[in-house]
Amino acid sequence: MSNAIEAVPFTFSAGQHLPPGAQPDASGVNFAIFSRDAVAVELCLYIDGDAEPLQVIRLDPRLNRTFYFWHVYVEGARPGLRYTWRVAHAEQNLAMAPELLDPWARAVDDDHWNRRATMAGELGHALRAIVTKRDEREPPLRPVSCDLNDAIIYELHVGGFTRHPSADVQHPGTFAALIEKIPYLQALGITHVELLPVMAFDEQDVPPGAVANGLGNYWGYSTCGFYAPHPRYCVDPARAPQEFRACVRALHDAGIGVLLDVVFNHTAEGGKEGPVISFKALANDIFYHLDPDDRSRYRDYTGCGNTVNCNHPLVTNFIVHCLEYWAASLGVDGFRFDLASVFARDENGNVMANPLLPWSIELSRVLIERPLIAEAWDAAGLYQVGAFPGMHWSEWNGRYRDLVRRFVRGDRGLIGELATRLTGSSDLYGPSNRLPANGVNFITCHDGFTLQDLVSYNGKHNVANGENNRDGSDDNLSWNCGAEGDTDDATVLELRRRQARNVFAILLLSQGVPMLLAGDEVLHSQRGNNNAYCQDNELSWFDWTRQESQADMLRYVRELIALRKRHPSLRARRFLTGELQSGADLPDIRWHGRELDKPLWHDPSAQLLAFTLAPAQPDEPPLHVVFNMADESCTAALPPLPGMRWHRALDTARFSPDDILPPPQQQALATDSVELQPRSVLVLEAR
Repeated sequence: MSNAIEAVPFTFSAGQHLPPGAQPDASGVNFAIFSRDAVAVELCLYIDGDAEPLQVIRLDPRLNRTFYFWHVYVEGARPGLRYTWRVAHAEQNLAMAPELLDPWARAVDDDHWNRRATMAGELGHALRAIVTKRDEREPPLRPVSCDLNDAIIYELHVGGFTRHPSADVQHPGTFAALIEKIPYLQALGITHVELLPVMAFDEQDVPPGAVANGLGNYWGYSTCGFYAPHPRYCVDPARAPQEFRACVRALHDAGIGVLLDVVFNHTAEGGKEGPVISFKALANDIFYHLDPDDRSRYRDYTGCGNTVNCNHPLVTNFIVHCLEYWAASLGVDGFRFDLASVFARDENGNVMANPLLPWSIELSRVLIERPLIAEAWDAAGLYQVGAFPGMHWSEWNGRYRDLVRRFVRGDRGLIGELATRLTGSSDLYGPSNRLPANGVNFITCHDGFTLQDLVSYNGKHNVANGENNRDGSDDNLSWNCGAEGDTDDATVLELRRRQARNVFAILLLSQGVPMLLAGDEVLHSQRGNNNAYCQDNELSWFDWTRQESQADMLRYVRELIALRKRHPSLRARRFLTGELQSGADLPDIRWHGRELDKPLWHDPSAQLLAFTLAPAQPDEPPLHVVFNMADESCTAALPPLPGMRWHRALDTARFSPDDILPPPQQQALATDSVELQPRSVLVLEAR
């Protein structure tokens, strides 16, 4: 049967109230939507590109309403048809009501969307849902891995990864283009990509200053269509589910897992002055936190104008089913949740001991074994790193990020906490019987300085965002190595490269799950902008020419990832104790300072820490690591290994290719001590 849509009025019947959304079959499409308080509802049908609707169907509450659902079956409707809803509440004129996007839409058309016109009350500028084809014949996509213990996560922006002209792809900025770059990801050695938001978002949701500068929402933390892949990331938005699924399948075929950064703490509708897109008209008092003294005002724990009322049973149900769809139907392996501490708030904003949503997510039959990663804080001061509610949730370890940044820039007296962070943050996760893999270690991410900027700027430089440098964090824990920003000073430039090598080394030598920011491996710079949320341009895009210009750093990161992979002792499944393990000849970890077994725990000026890791498997060699972030060189003793010698695997003070060497190229050390250069990391393998 042809899928062509004829420009003639459709016949229609009552339809069914479940499932919500648009469900096509061989004869037509069933449309259903939830609205408890609506007294009148219309369905508007569009042909692709037309400004005016092909047909408007007025629903009869006696036939087309079941409980709080409105529904209609449209005979002859086909995939590709665009549609919107109108709902009227008591004493509201339906003809003047805004058109709404179906929250269950599997694909979104934003060609006619105008945020500011909609905010001004103008009609005819709505986001439209697209009826999508059902792929019953597609086999399920099984998760690549349900275990993050051996993961190396790579955070990337789908659009920015391939929009630069140097990307040389057929469809820049799309899921299809990401497929073309899979060989690069394989060669790098990462195991999972963590995609910045790919659910349909409002690119026009930016402050007036950014609008005046011609900027849009680039990162995507402004969701409008929770079930739909973002239309701009698709070659054909009407095939959004198929295109996204093809990308996931290709990554899985390459052995790479897919984690999605998802935003359920707020929506693109913003606060009182924001546009009506869907939930404000369909279920405003259910879906959002409202001020009890003025129900027209939205409580804001997110810094984005509104807060999703996550623990209302209907909202929890919506979110859980949405996640199950992305996992079961589209093949996603796991999720990272933006500002997830919002999930712990009740309808009055108070913190709950056992909130419904986190438990419902992790106990879902579909999601129970998939990685769930919380950004365990919100914009209103709730900070739950180490205490996010639930049983097996992992967390972005902000405590790790801050401590390592301070240590690398040269802060003193951090050795005790550094040891705790390096070994998986047992103080945070041990008391609740969680494991090292519950902590996702990162030093840079999309939000903040890139690695190159972390070692090149003392302060943020965000004027290009149009907010007079008021946006973005003022506390970056960075150090510019002696000059702010661009410089020709060779000494400063070499120190920055060494510091970058130090950061990578510490991250990939730490217990827990490491996460890298895409572009750091080629020292991408945003010229000091630490809040590039609106910079959809070369400031943010991955510049593929840097594979050649920064080949030494790229090689270093690849070899460092390979080193981590060949040492299971760096990926311990339980917290290290410093004690002899059953059947072992060595304690799992020994701590040192300049002298063996004498770590500088209580020295307020200490900037040196060393440790020796025992093998976790019979064929693994012992590993010895020394961090020296002081400005002076020093000598450190090496532990004796009868019948074996230490070989220099990594030394961040050396130039490429001697900064890191695979085992066949390593040279043995002939002494029982080693000279450590200033601000350097040394790694030795025993053979």
